[in-house]
Amino acid sequence: MNLEQLRGFVEIAQTKHFTRAADRLHVAQPSLSRQIATLEADLGVELLHRARGHVALTEAGERLLPIARRMLADADTARDEMSDLSGLRRGRIRLGATPTLCTSLVADVLAEFRDRYPGIDIEIRERGSRSLIAALMAGELDLALIVTSVSSGAARAVLEREPILSERLVVVSDPTRPDPFDRTGDGGSAAGARVAAPVELDELARVPQVVFPENYDLRVTVDAAFRARGLTPLVAVEGAEMDAALSFAGRGIGVAVVPAMVAADHPSLRTAPLADAALARTVSIARRSDMAPTRAGAALQAVIREIADRVTAPGAELSSLVTRVG
Repeated sequence: MNLEQLRGFVEIAQTKHFTRAADRLHVAQPSLSRQIATLEADLGVELLHRARGHVALTEAGERLLPIARRMLADADTARDEMSDLSGLRRGRIRLGATPTLCTSLVADVLAEFRDRYPGIDIEIRERGSRSLIAALMAGELDLALIVTSVSSGAARAVLEREPILSERLVVVSDPTRPDPFDRTGDGGSAAGARVAAPVELDELARVPQVVFPENYDLRVTVDAAFRARGLTPLVAVEGAEMDAALSFAGRGIGVAVVPAMVAADHPSLRTAPLADAALARTVSIARRSDMAPTRAGAALQAVIREIADRVTAPGAELSSLVTRVG
């Protein structure tokens, strides 16, 4: 059994097709077929059900797949470790982050990291926190920036989690219209106001909202807060992704609850913090504790911490809404 055979097996499992897998690996299809046949002979089991135009994993194939992915990831780590000897002049780092962090914190981190280490290639995976945790456990990522706690026992045993920021949630709306949270009975804040007064949860529940899909960590947090208060929010649009939600809020379709760092990147919107300071999310660096970080990974972690310090420094734009933890 060798890495080329495992790489071919993993590619076939992903594409479910020998020819497409061979094309992606830049090998001849007969050569790939021989590799898999040799692998099956070495292991003494059938790994793939072969049908005309379609391939499926056998039970043995299903059990081998996560092992093969880990072995390939370990091989990549070994290559990256050797490249460290060149003093970070070359190498690769695989970073995962949630979509909201990719548009805020991660952009600043990558700009700083590329300035310092232009020879290090960076691969980004943009997913929800739970998907990123699964990718870390499978050895498919070196680091991830997540915004949820590690809940499963298996994850807790394997992952190291370092909280770095606590970020308040804010409400964004169209500043060309009167403040939707009319506290005075005369139409609220004037149109054009960029920053509005803090919003109570019961006030938010009475105003039409643009809400995210149910599997969004942010949606889960806000829904739990409403349930705890016995409130039922008024929904204008449901299932919008972040860019769409911001656009809809800017057109006055409804307000949207977003992280403070995301709102800061959209100065054309009116922003109002949620009055309850507990309605915040914790941003953490996560990595596998059973794998020592490469020098490139350690350097990226250091840059993330520096950017976190910069965002939360006294006098910084977001220092009242984003605080350093850890």
